[in-house]
Amino acid sequence: MWTPGAMVIRFLRALSRKKSMSIDEESKLARVLTLLDLTGLGVGSTLGLGVYVLAGSVAKTVAGPAVCISFLIAAIASAFAGLCYAEFAARVPKAGSAYVYSYVSVGEFVAFVIGWNLILEYVIGAASLARGLSNYIDALTNNTMKNVFTEAMPINVEFLATYPDFFSFIAMMIVSALLAVGVKKSTTLNNVLTTVNLLTIITVLVSGSLKADVKNWKISKEEIPPTVQNAGEGGFAPFGIAGIMAGAAKCFFGFVGFDAIATTGEEAKNPQRNIPLSIVISLIIIFIAYFGISVVLTMMWPYYDQHADAPFPYVFEKVGWPVIKWIVTIGAIFAICTSLMGGMFPLPRILYAMANDGLIFIFLSRVHPKTKTPLIATLVAGVLGGIMATVFDLQQLIDMMSIGTLLAYTIVAICVLILRYEEHHQVEVGKDDSHCKTPSVLLKKVALTFNLNGNKHPNPTTSVITKGAICSFSLLSLIVCFFIKYAGSFINTENPYYLAGFIILIIILVGIIIVIARQPTSGVKLTFKVPWVPFIPCLSILINLYLMCELDVYTWIRFLVWLCIGFFIYFLYGMMHSRERKCNRKNTEQQTSGIVMENRQIHQKDESSVTKF
Repeated sequence: MWTPGAMVIRFLRALSRKKSMSIDEESKLARVLTLLDLTGLGVGSTLGLGVYVLAGSVAKTVAGPAVCISFLIAAIASAFAGLCYAEFAARVPKAGSAYVYSYVSVGEFVAFVIGWNLILEYVIGAASLARGLSNYIDALTNNTMKNVFTEAMPINVEFLATYPDFFSFIAMMIVSALLAVGVKKSTTLNNVLTTVNLLTIITVLVSGSLKADVKNWKISKEEIPPTVQNAGEGGFAPFGIAGIMAGAAKCFFGFVGFDAIATTGEEAKNPQRNIPLSIVISLIIIFIAYFGISVVLTMMWPYYDQHADAPFPYVFEKVGWPVIKWIVTIGAIFAICTSLMGGMFPLPRILYAMANDGLIFIFLSRVHPKTKTPLIATLVAGVLGGIMATVFDLQQLIDMMSIGTLLAYTIVAICVLILRYEEHHQVEVGKDDSHCKTPSVLLKKVALTFNLNGNKHPNPTTSVITKGAICSFSLLSLIVCFFIKYAGSFINTENPYYLAGFIILIIILVGIIIVIARQPTSGVKLTFKVPWVPFIPCLSILINLYLMCELDVYTWIRFLVWLCIGFFIYFLYGMMHSRERKCNRKNTEQQTSGIVMENRQIHQKDESSVTKF
């Protein structure tokens, strides 16, 4: 009979059960993706709307010519997350990205939350790209589609678009069909489109540098026309450091998409080597493209007169190069198509991984025997993304996208720390805790916390200390981020209490990092490891949480609604149909059966002895 306490324990164990990390299980998906395919997927899924829209809009309204510095800061934040993804890809070469990574290290419930957020990220990401493609093409035809549909089928709902964009829905279904016919065929097309995209960017850099003038970085406030509003103070950073940081938060959107590579663990050749390497190469190419584009764009034309929606056609028209304008425009359309394909690629893999584990509906895990792709999951993803692209406008979709991505990046960084300081195999510890010769209990606890015993291998004590320190660091980082956002203007010598409180929080954060760094690390050999652990994962956690704090309240409300839908599915379906639950129950039944058989044999042996006697 189950008591309330036993039921609570059983419930908590169900939430924290972990996925086994066996990589020997045969995959149903085809392993056909090379290093070039993976790099093309990462670059193609990222260099889209960001490179052709973001630089101009951020330069005009937020950062000015210092937008290149904003891209640098965003690239550093993305690089930290990318390194964490690369280590996990080396540990767990399975389809599912951060979902699988958190499943094997943290537990089932956290994994479901991450997977559910990744679905939100990829659905909205693909929908925003489809909507952006529609807007870009419509702009070339003087907004013909917008005018026709607004007049014929207006949508008078505040939180929806003004008209249904059926072109976006058609684009989503075409991309879904391409992805459904086979991963190798779709990635070959992706490589071709990515090549066209890179050639377009090179064209912009070369032609734009011929018209570049450094004077556009030195425009004084007096030189700004009086008709221009909100142009800042002029110069390289007209909006100051605050503008650069706000620009970095917006530029972070431009780097979202490289994690698509991490979803190909069961389709990549030599995934433990090629996935980490392709992530690093992709981020380098992406940063060079963004940095170069932002430098050329702001040198060609004053930042305050940039076009927020289509900067390149506008600037090349202004400098008198209409031929280059149309070359760049056509290249931009191809680039957005590439990003749409790359952005759509991970979504059915996430659905497949979660369905294969039994956490969402099992029919989504079916793999077509001919195409070797999750066909149903791909089509469902296309329909879902197409509906969202039809009824939401571009800005609404972009606003809804970031929070799931940042939360996934944060959990991946936490998982890297947990696994790095946790030994999965029984090893002999360097020195037992009982040998700690300290004059008091307090000093003994200090010695354990800072590993003054000299343990060389992780053990249960060091693992508990590390997990506690990681949780403390994450919570305190969130407090620091809110402190900076809502009381940042008070952190100065004129407000000594705020300044002292902030300094104390930073000192505690540094102390927690030192505690983590003092613990022994796992000796598991990997093809790639994050360098400078725990500093890089901790910085990744801090930066991601800060960017999450920058999101508006409506984004958080939509996020919570999406989470509630996910919880409804998990607690009513996923928890009971979990593959790990079935495996655990089977193992328990086998152990119980073995014990019963052993007891029966002993009993029979005793009876035969008595009979013989």
